[in-house]
Amino acid sequence: MIVCQCQVITDRDVCDAVDNGARTLSSLCKSTGAGRDCAACVFSLKRLLCEHKERNVSPVPEVESAAS
Repeated sequence: MIVCQCQVITDRDVCDAVDNGARTLSSLCKSTGAGRDCAACVFSLKRLLCEHKERNVSPVPEVESAAS
């Protein structure tokens, strides 16, 4: 799906950018070029950024603790 019409950036491009280190909306826009012209896509970009980061967060392992 195309997210940024001006630069023809897809949701897959956004996910790839997040996988490659984009962690903020600013870094996502810099790495993809999205959001630089009309900025109509920034809310969609932010949503995709948050959703993709959430899916890729590894769960915190449970730690067994000894009773004192």
